[in-house]
Amino acid sequence: QVQLVESGGGTAQAGGSLRLSCAASGARIGSYCMAWFRQAPGKEREGLAAIDSDDDTTYADSVKGRFTISRDTAKNTLYLQMNNLRPEDTGMYYCAADFRVRVGGRLQSNDYTYWGQGTQVTVSS
Repeated sequence: QVQLVESGGGTAQAGGSLRLSCAASGARIGSYCMAWFRQAPGKEREGLAAIDSDDDTTYADSVKGRFTISRDTAKNTLYLQMNNLRPEDTGMYYCAADFRVRVGGRLQSNDYTYWGQGTQVTVSS
């Protein structure tokens, strides 16, 4: 059983930066595919970035070039560095993990079993 706890959310101005963290326990994250998702009010949960056990990364077009996913296996923690934030980046951010994820499913919420409770990000214009 994997437990995930996100932190680092808050309020930023457009053009600013935030770094989200996701601390994992119960398993070593280096063996898992992990991802960040976002859910804005009234919208479906959207996959933003994923990193697999080979450290291959996948990004949604909406964040490519602005967000970077990474992990520190020594700290068993996943990160999302978010730069050049936009008001449309506002939402609840979740990290997710699964031992096996389809290549085509890395940004699909149905492919992940373990989820954190989320951290709120608000970007003002």
